[in-house]
Amino acid sequence: MTAAVGFAVPGLMDTLALKNLELTEDIPVGETLGYTTKRENIAFAGGSLSLQELEKAWEEKLEPVFPNQAKPQWETAPVLAYPASKRAAPRVGIRKPKALIPVFPGTNCEYDTASALQRAGADVEVMVIQNRTAADVAASVDAFEKKIRETQIIMLPGGFSGGDEPDGAGKFITAFFRNPKIKEAIHGLLKERDGLMCGICNGFQALIKLGLVPYGEIRDMDENCPTLTFNQIGRHQSRLVLTRVASNKSPWMAGTKPGEIYSVPISHGEGRFIAPEALIRELAENGQILTQYVDLDGNVTTDIQYNPNGSYYAIEGITSPDGRVLGKMGHAERIGRNLYRNVDGVYNMHLFESAAEFFRKN
Repeated sequence: MTAAVGFAVPGLMDTLALKNLELTEDIPVGETLGYTTKRENIAFAGGSLSLQELEKAWEEKLEPVFPNQAKPQWETAPVLAYPASKRAAPRVGIRKPKALIPVFPGTNCEYDTASALQRAGADVEVMVIQNRTAADVAASVDAFEKKIRETQIIMLPGGFSGGDEPDGAGKFITAFFRNPKIKEAIHGLLKERDGLMCGICNGFQALIKLGLVPYGEIRDMDENCPTLTFNQIGRHQSRLVLTRVASNKSPWMAGTKPGEIYSVPISHGEGRFIAPEALIRELAENGQILTQYVDLDGNVTTDIQYNPNGSYYAIEGITSPDGRVLGKMGHAERIGRNLYRNVDGVYNMHLFESAAEFFRKN
């Protein structure tokens, strides 16, 4: 049990300020206000209220304006499991691979991403893409193309590129990567130099609109291709969710096993994965569906309370056919000492460590 104690202490201007403390034992100071227990209710003189009742009363009032509920596309989603028998491997080993992080207008996760890669043992370079003038963009294209040819990992971090442009967040990023020079350098990295690429949140949106996931190359897209669109409840979602590993085929996922469950923070307004069902089945059969959203019991779910955007098949991330390119909505980089101490869960998927180790194997 934890005691909640209230007592008055001198404050500014000789006023008294009420302070509340949570303690693991009773102390002879102040007035005991109550105790926390494992029971899911709040008890008081004359009665009690369940936490479910209180949550319902809190949310229902504004449900017509800021909905928390949505009817899923499907009532259920299949549980996917693709244990890797083999993975892509580099032909030449590198002790300390170089990772390149482009920063576009609106990117805001470059620091966390760089820190995660550095902790994993990568040599990280962050490059700001300048766009004030056409000449700035052209210079950035030339500089970035040169840096690609000197790197092993390209990481597209999260954020709100271009303010999350209407009808497709990440449009500026995709326009930049479709430049012929950049496109050629990216294909050289992935197809000739055993490189890796990853996009998280806004970066995932860019990868999927480029075709790098699920196709492994930059290509033109049509109505038969997958996309990420607005969350089913029509607004931004920012919270912790649970995801289940569906496939560890990707080198990025070498530190995981299918069926493992990880907690991950999400923060997005356009994270709903949709695609023709035939294509989704094809991705599942090829081990390209990375992770699925699950409920508190570890069940793959379409419930908006746990599948925060209403993604088809509860898909949170996918990869290219060989797994070298990975895209996911959850911020796997937002982990660190003393984070989430009051929320149980396993947060480190060893995503970045696996990528760095990939290059050191040979």
